Amino acid sequence: MPKWLFVTLLIALPLLLGAIHPILFVLALAGVLIANPMIWKYRKNKYFNGEEFQGLRAQIASVVAEHNEVVNYVAEIRGQGAFELGASSTGQYAHLANFENTSNWNYQRDRNVAEYAPHVHNASLQVVRNASMDPIKYLMKYFEIKANQETLVDVQRVAEDISRLEEAVANVQRREAEIVTMINPPAFILQRYADEFWSLVGVHLSPITVPYPKYKFQYVSAGGNSGQTVSIDLNTPTLDALSETLVQKIRWAKSAAGQRALMTARLRGWIKDRDRHTCQNPACGVSVAVEPNLLLEVDHIVPVSKGGLSEPDNLQTLCWRCNRTKGARMPA
Repeated sequence: MPKWLFVTLLIALPLLLGAIHPILFVLALAGVLIANPMIWKYRKNKYFNGEEFQGLRAQIASVVAEHNEVVNYVAEIRGQGAFELGASSTGQYAHLANFENTSNWNYQRDRNVAEYAPHVHNASLQVVRNASMDPIKYLMKYFEIKANQETLVDVQRVAEDISRLEEAVANVQRREAEIVTMINPPAFILQRYADEFWSLVGVHLSPITVPYPKYKFQYVSAGGNSGQTVSIDLNTPTLDALSETLVQKIRWAKSAAGQRALMTARLRGWIKDRDRHTCQNPACGVSVAVEPNLLLEVDHIVPVSKGGLSEPDNLQTLCWRCNRTKGARMPA
């Protein structure tokens, strides 16, 4: 039952009947509590079995099918993607030792405990503070991210996989919001029966999020009384900055990896704008004007692996289906 009605009955009915007899107070209270879930279930079944819901579900079947295909594509990107770069060597053998604090003042100590992991660098307080002001420099220095061709290839591989996954996950979320808008179920349906709603509509919800690698600079005092941490997420802006820094250091932007380094989020957005957010495959030509939730990607016409450059003339916008089909093949 609606919340306002439930609260009203929960307060008023027991009080009214309780004034007649104490036992009636208990019976009325129990009756309201038992009836509430039964009423919710009745309303839910009535809605799901109603002609309006069944009709809308049939009308959006094609939208749901497209959504589920994109969800599967997101899983492909996540499964094939690479999301790791360098690592810190501090504490790499910490697991071989057993630590025990035998101080009589143990309750005052170890309030901050050092964390040992490949993505955590335990350092002095000054290094931690410097990392907060110059994160790219310190990320490269302490996580063994060398300024060479192999590193730049790795950075661009991670950047491309994360960018594609970011856009695909956001696309799935927009599609789910559109489906909710198209059906417009009562609020209590999504609040109480969301799983059943999506199941009946036929939507496969994606649990996938973007697994941003998180790198930490950590300081913990000897007694554990104080600690400070600087975290750096390898998201698209961070990876773009890292790529640009590497290109400046190694100075060979005409190489394949150097060309990949030019593929920033800014350039991908510019290419899509230039192509009017339309798939450039002549056999397709689908655009966001027709499909507002279309998932578009930027493709190298001549693949980088075949010598293609990240220049506007060699870049095109493709829908996710055409880009997956083309892969790293040369143009016909």
